[in-house]
Amino acid sequence: MIYLTMLIFIKEGKESVFHEFEDMAIPLLSEYNGKLIYRIRPTKETFILYEEELPYEIHFLSFPSDEDFISFANDKRRKEFLHLKEASIKSSFLVKGEEL
Repeated sequence: MIYLTMLIFIKEGKESVFHEFEDMAIPLLSEYNGKLIYRIRPTKETFILYEEELPYEIHFLSFPSDEDFISFANDKRRKEFLHLKEASIKSSFLVKGEEL
């Protein structure tokens, strides 16, 4: 089992484009045995300490294997709407972990 934590930073004013991308991408996860365990939209008040820009959303996902994640990332349908991701996400930070 692998776990992925993604911090997502959105371009100003592009929130609705990001939501459109997510509305299409999230349902594909289950086809590759993936789960979106948490989808968090934190506020400034929920951070105790920070030194850099705050993320718009934090996603915590799981996949049984790297292969499942790679298959999800390479899904042809997902690639058809990647332009929405590129138009809305300024940057993202992905942390990979494994179950101990």
